[in-house]
Amino acid sequence: MAGSTLASATADQPAPAVAQRPPVSLWGEAWRRFRKHRLAVVSAVLLSIIILAVLAGPLVWTVPIDEIDFRARLQGPSWEHPFGTDDLGRDLLARMLYGGRISLAVGFAAMLVAVVVGVLVGSVAGMSRGSVDAVLMWVTDLFLSLPSLPLLLLVIYLFREPLRHAVGPELGIFILIVAVIGGFNWMQVARLVRAQFFSLREKEFVEAARALGASTPRLVWRHILPNALGPVIVAATIDVAAAIIAESTLSFLGLGFPPDIPTWGRLLFDAKDNLDFAPHWALFPGGAIFLTVLTINFVGDGLRDALDPRRVV
Repeated sequence: MAGSTLASATADQPAPAVAQRPPVSLWGEAWRRFRKHRLAVVSAVLLSIIILAVLAGPLVWTVPIDEIDFRARLQGPSWEHPFGTDDLGRDLLARMLYGGRISLAVGFAAMLVAVVVGVLVGSVAGMSRGSVDAVLMWVTDLFLSLPSLPLLLLVIYLFREPLRHAVGPELGIFILIVAVIGGFNWMQVARLVRAQFFSLREKEFVEAARALGASTPRLVWRHILPNALGPVIVAATIDVAAAIIAESTLSFLGLGFPPDIPTWGRLLFDAKDNLDFAPHWALFPGGAIFLTVLTINFVGDGLRDALDPRRVV
């Protein structure tokens, strides 16, 4: 028909569907970023192997940690004793597997104490204004200015025997060391959380939640704290490494666990007088401490990059 136009051949055909990427959560995006940090992934695998070894190793290597064999004293690594023996002929592999549980338990427990105290103090300071924030930061600065190692030695020297008699030698020393190490490592977490709260409490989503009638505890628990956990997780990995080194230092100085509890630091303390003719006695526990702390630090670096929203990966 004149004046009419032919319909387009593609007018009645449906438009091709556009492929949409499935939504990715915040933690999913963080995991994708973390996987691109190869050194952190390798460190996470090595750390997992170390943790699995100290947890399941004694079930496989069933040599008693206190079995004395004077005929095998100060022997080097062999098929019978892969890590060698000490001055009493005790198997070092069995003692390291047993002591690794305690060293790692102290590290993670002290980290938990430091993070809980730091998050609590930092949250209260970050949501407060005026004198409360000033007093909490004054206390934090006071703890930061104290010399940690002398105070650690003093506190352990004063309270070791009362706790040992109250709850037993192993549990008492464990509680004391965890409390002391965690009590002197919370300040950095508190300052970090406080800074995050100062930044987040003025954001639009917090103002919207406040306008809808959300109480201050709900604002902290549901909106502000979850968005401040990224730097806290990174700081927690650093605290684990610091706690393991602190426990090893105390044990090396003879103020840690009793001699019959072979933590990695205690093994180093026992080996210090035999370095000339039995270097393996110190190399294996020292290498375990070095490798554990190194892998934890690299995992922390990977988490820092993965949880940093300003980093493009």
